[in-house]
Amino acid sequence: MAKNYFGTDGIRGRTNAGVMTAAVAMKVGQAAGHRFLRGDHRHRVVIGKDTRLSGYMLENAMVAGFTSVGMDVVLLGPMPTPGVAMLTRELRADVGVMISASHNPYEDNGIKLFGPDGFKLSDEDELAIEAMLGEEQPLAPSEDIGRARRIDDARGRYIHAVKGSLPHDIRLDGLKIVVDCANGAAYQVAPSAFWELGAEVHAVGVTPNGKNINDKVGSTHLDLVKETVVASGADIGIALDGDADRLIVVDEKGQTVDGDQIMALIGSQWAAQGRLSGGGVVATVMSNLGLERFLQGQGLELFRSKVGDRYVLELMKAQGCNFGGEQSGHMILLDHATTGDGTIAALQVLAALVRSGKRASELLHLFDPVPQLLKNVRFAGGKPLEDARVQAVIADVEASLAGKGRLVIRPSGTEPVIRVMAEGDDAAQVEQSVDAICAAVAEAAA
Repeated sequence: MAKNYFGTDGIRGRTNAGVMTAAVAMKVGQAAGHRFLRGDHRHRVVIGKDTRLSGYMLENAMVAGFTSVGMDVVLLGPMPTPGVAMLTRELRADVGVMISASHNPYEDNGIKLFGPDGFKLSDEDELAIEAMLGEEQPLAPSEDIGRARRIDDARGRYIHAVKGSLPHDIRLDGLKIVVDCANGAAYQVAPSAFWELGAEVHAVGVTPNGKNINDKVGSTHLDLVKETVVASGADIGIALDGDADRLIVVDEKGQTVDGDQIMALIGSQWAAQGRLSGGGVVATVMSNLGLERFLQGQGLELFRSKVGDRYVLELMKAQGCNFGGEQSGHMILLDHATTGDGTIAALQVLAALVRSGKRASELLHLFDPVPQLLKNVRFAGGKPLEDARVQAVIADVEASLAGKGRLVIRPSGTEPVIRVMAEGDDAAQVEQSVDAICAAVAEAAA
């Protein structure tokens, strides 16, 4: 059965259009509620959200859905995605919900669901809920309708957990940090956590108004954090996205440190400390070949998954790894969290900075990325990758890159686009390779 609602990271879309309406949100609450009704205990769901205007609408719709099938609801208010996962486990809830579209603009929103273990739902659970969305769910008897309450100390609980991920011998005294919270879910908790650990914090992107989440701020828009780091003479910049499950770092010179460099740092540091399990780090097919070579030089392996943090997590479990991530900044540290957590990952970076006594620009650029180029080819229909001429060009490119580079070709899961990525030591060869394949795909799709 194909998924019509769930994508690679829950349900997402433009609000008041398509799947992202109050009516659908209520049905998701009813379906997920029934899916996780287990046993005779009083059932509970935890709901958090980011700072989007539509969060009020979707939150109330989901409360109606869950309570109508007999589930009690605990409302957290604005809370990072990993905080919702954590409190789902801590409050012994049967299901957790995060209302967020991550790094998307405010017009979009989404619904992410967590099981009682704090992990995102399996394909089996998502397919079961999909099937239930097309049916009327039985409602609870009047006397069994659920109740809803808001807990006021949710942010404090998450801050406490985040600080607990930092070794007790590490203090951030003397560090000047710029933190950009993208006007999103971490606008209070991240600056507070860093300040409580001793850092001097300059916070930007902390004035949400419902419409400015990810608007020229956060991990996908780095100009503000870069300018602030350089202008303030800060030691480092921390950029989170709207739901704070991803991290991009900026060094004291205003240079970007992406997820690959962060994985190189944390992976090698944990290995040196005897904390890294599974013999390596899990990343996706999009991570740079330079990261793979760096880890090999440290005696570590880079395991590659499909794109998407859920696939990173699946491979981490299969390989017995406790650390993985994506070039885009999702960092999963299973010793501390069940999903990507930008704030906890930032603390690992800051701990390394404190221990080393080095400047961020020295510490955080551990390898030179090889030239990498990604282009998208839009097509009207058909299956251009199955065309014999396209396959012949791809085979020729793969042969020419053998031992010197890497090729990744994948269709988008959300639009009629073929993504063509190549990387290698010769930038001109990389560009020629990508252009040749894109031309072949475009011709086959014409």
